[in-house]
Amino acid sequence: METCQISGASGFVGSNLQSYLANDFVVLPLSVRYKKNQIIELNADHIIHAAGKAHELKHSLDDSAYYKANYELTKQLFDAFLGSNSKTFIFISSVKAVTDKVAGLLTEESRAHPLTSYGKSKKLAEDYIQSHIIPEGKQVFILRPCMIHGKGNKGNLNLLFKIVSKGFPWPLGSFENKRSFLSVENLCYVIKELLNRTDIPSGIYNLADDDAISTNELIQIMGNSLNKKTVIWKIPVSYIKIIARVGDFLALPLHSKRLEKLTESYLVDNAKIKHAMGKELPVCAREGLLNTLKSFNK
Repeated sequence: METCQISGASGFVGSNLQSYLANDFVVLPLSVRYKKNQIIELNADHIIHAAGKAHELKHSLDDSAYYKANYELTKQLFDAFLGSNSKTFIFISSVKAVTDKVAGLLTEESRAHPLTSYGKSKKLAEDYIQSHIIPEGKQVFILRPCMIHGKGNKGNLNLLFKIVSKGFPWPLGSFENKRSFLSVENLCYVIKELLNRTDIPSGIYNLADDDAISTNELIQIMGNSLNKKTVIWKIPVSYIKIIARVGDFLALPLHSKRLEKLTESYLVDNAKIKHAMGKELPVCAREGLLNTLKSFNK
């Protein structure tokens, strides 16, 4: 049985990957953090680099934290891969390596202009990987997932679920948006395909579920999962924005950054990876969300 080392194996993505791949691979957690001039030894057929510093909204981290965790560590791991007998290197980047705001549909050809330290550090890592010629017999994949959800998920999805589960009305019904999500099942499925096959070209691939979902639709899906009737208020957008600006100063649950995350449109094209695999993704957007919501109830 082939071996697979996963950095960030204890995190949300890494832990789900371990469970998903366990029947087909010997999965070995790869515990690494950035240290200057360290040399990493890799001893597996496949390397999945899922470790890194996640994007956070509190701005408590300086730029160097993202730079070291997302760029420098990736450089060290990729250099180790090039000097090893490992066959596959998968770097889990992010759509935020391209942009934080999408006008239209985000594709792999969209011009990159990341605005945050998180996005910039991911893009630097991508550029470093792409600056190398891939040796014969090796495959290198850069995956750009959009918002991933699934068992163990934390963040705004949990916040929304708590609001709905307590029966509170949803006050942002006046905002019209559509955004792409990625179920962790689909992420794991794609990665397993990449590990098992040699006919998928190395390169950059966006990852997203097929259908985009509005926040209002998401609220209704949450209500259905709880067998609760949801109430959606359509308060004027101008009033909500004033409340969010107040929240910026008073540390309220609703502030400008969170409002933007909850109501922005962010559409991601997944056609390239589906064409490369010659297969459809196994889980539709609504089914994936329902699976995630069920895990919140356990």
